[in-house]
Amino acid sequence: QLQACGGGLVQTGWSLRLSCAASGRTLSNNAMNWFRQAPGKEREIVASISWNGGHTYYGDSVKGRFTISRDRAKNTVYLQMNSLQPEDTAAYYCAVNKKAAGWDLIGAWGQGTLVTVSS
Repeated sequence: QLQACGGGLVQTGWSLRLSCAASGRTLSNNAMNWFRQAPGKEREIVASISWNGGHTYYGDSVKGRFTISRDRAKNTVYLQMNSLQPEDTAAYYCAVNKKAAGWDLIGAWGQGTLVTVSS
C-alpha cells in the first residue's frame, strides 16, 4: 500500500515536498514514479527513479524544477517541487513499477495528493 502526502495550496514560485511511503512490502527493488493529473487532462508521468536511484527521468515541463529521490531503508520516495507554477496544479500520484526501472508496468498506485498553485 502506498501513502502519499505533502500536497497543499501554495503561491507561484513556492516549493513543496511530496512523500510516498510504502507499507506491507518492500519496494527497494522496484522503480518508483510520480504521475499527475490536472482537471480535464490525462494522467502524465512527472518523474521516475530506478530501484537504486541510479537513473532518473523527468517530464519536460518539470525538468530543472523537480527532483525525485528515494530512501530505500525507509521505503519512501520523495518529490521536491521548486518554482511551482499554476500549471503544476494537479493531483499527484506515486506508483510502483514491477520492474527495476521505468513506469511501463505499474503494480500499485497511491491515493493521490492535491497540489494547487495560485497565481
